[in-house]
Amino acid sequence: MDDDLILDAEEDIKIAEFVKAYLPQEVKPRFSDDDILYFMDLLGEYFAESGMLDGTDDPDEDIDIDIDAAAEALASKARKEKYGDFAADDIAWIIQAELEYGDDN
Repeated sequence: MDDDLILDAEEDIKIAEFVKAYLPQEVKPRFSDDDILYFMDLLGEYFAESGMLDGTDDPDEDIDIDIDAAAEALASKARKEKYGDFAADDIAWIIQAELEYGDDN
């Protein structure tokens, strides 16, 4: 079990590094590594709570994701949790990057 947690943490760091490299230069300074990990976690929660991944057993099946709606939801949750006030347009870059990572790997 501990090995699974270590592997998950290593994968999260790998994805966060990809996300950070993906962000446009003007957006990069707006997010720390912790911010990126925070929004990656929120995105996972968003997918789970929205039910959009329910019934998708086929890894090759395309899922229609409204990035703008997801970014707005994540920005709202960050404000609600008093994590910070982030622009949805900036968060959309993180979502797009994470989706690109999933497509490439």
